[in-house]
Amino acid sequence: MKKIRYLVFIFFVILPFQTLKSEIIIMSACDDKQDEFLKNEYILNLNELIMTRNYVYKEKTYQKYRLTDLSVKKSNSYVRNIYEENGKILTHKHGYPQFYTQILFEIGKREIYIKTVLNDEEGISKISTCKKIEKFEQES
Repeated sequence: MKKIRYLVFIFFVILPFQTLKSEIIIMSACDDKQDEFLKNEYILNLNELIMTRNYVYKEKTYQKYRLTDLSVKKSNSYVRNIYEENGKILTHKHGYPQFYTQILFEIGKREIYIKTVLNDEEGISKISTCKKIEKFEQES
């Protein structure tokens, strides 16, 4: 019975004083090589290992995509799982085992790349440069 009281004491007294830290990186005002955006930002939550991309097309780009795909929205957001590897942040593979793509970020750099793999042949192309990078340490 003493052990249970001790564990309860530790749970209610010590655990609330511990803080959890997470790092969030917001890359905003990102340009694009082929499209124009009113808003184009990437939010990397390194604690939850999630990337969120929020964007709003300019009217010209929106109309271009709307011609061939009626499901295109002027503003959109999507979430991808991410992981860290050798100082780089990669989204999980999107596609098939023989052909897939990933978005690639290098920690501390403004450029965003797309990694394309076809039958184990890898290619990396720059897709965007962000004008603003903010890092936040979040405590809870």
